[in-house]
Amino acid sequence: MKRALYLLIAFVIPSLSFGADDAKTLILKGNASYNKGQYNDALADYKKVLDAGYESAVLYFNLGNASYKNGDIPSALLYYGKAHKLSPGDEDINFNIRFVNLKTTDKIDEAPEFFLTKWWRGFVLSVSADVLAWISILFVLLASGILVLYFFTMSVAIKKTSFYGAVILFAIGVFTIFIACMQVSYFKGNREAIIFSPSVTVKSGPVDKAGSLFVIHDGTKVIVLDESNGWIKIKLSNGNEGWIKTGDAKGI
Repeated sequence: MKRALYLLIAFVIPSLSFGADDAKTLILKGNASYNKGQYNDALADYKKVLDAGYESAVLYFNLGNASYKNGDIPSALLYYGKAHKLSPGDEDINFNIRFVNLKTTDKIDEAPEFFLTKWWRGFVLSVSADVLAWISILFVLLASGILVLYFFTMSVAIKKTSFYGAVILFAIGVFTIFIACMQVSYFKGNREAIIFSPSVTVKSGPVDKAGSLFVIHDGTKVIVLDESNGWIKIKLSNGNEGWIKTGDAKGI
């Protein structure tokens, strides 16, 4: 694993219903258990924080690491996937996803994709939506401050510079908001899940009697296209589609 543990998680835990100090204590306890190789204990402590309503890329990353060390590949990929949604540009998270995917049974080649589409998706997912929101606020505030200078200065040169500077900064702020919205829309439109059943026969329709198409195994990531009466329609990265029972997968 490229990075075994985030040690700074204790410093980013906000106030929870059971108290920030209790959360920090649980995280420190979980870290200590992880470092001792007591992965079940570490998972139990991390999940207590999660159950209290707190989530972050850091917490999910820790859960993914502990799950992997515990030999639970599907859970590791599930937690890494949740971490990726919150911090899609984090290279450590992305590295661990690629690494753990090598441990899965199914090796599925991705369908060819237009290079501009792939580039644009990578650009949109390069920075988390939360960071983009803060960046947009910063640029809008800077633009507002420079605009104040435009109204109060008597120098023509400064007026021109401040006006165009404010326009540029405001445009950058609006653009970052646009990218953040694109990222949120991407994750909403691409519902993903991890297969948890050891072996799943994908059907041609949402009924047991439907024809069998192919078999997938635990740890495989799928895209959820539709749901119907306890069944979900899935799509693999190679473009193959079919139906599986809802209980065979967990949504990221």
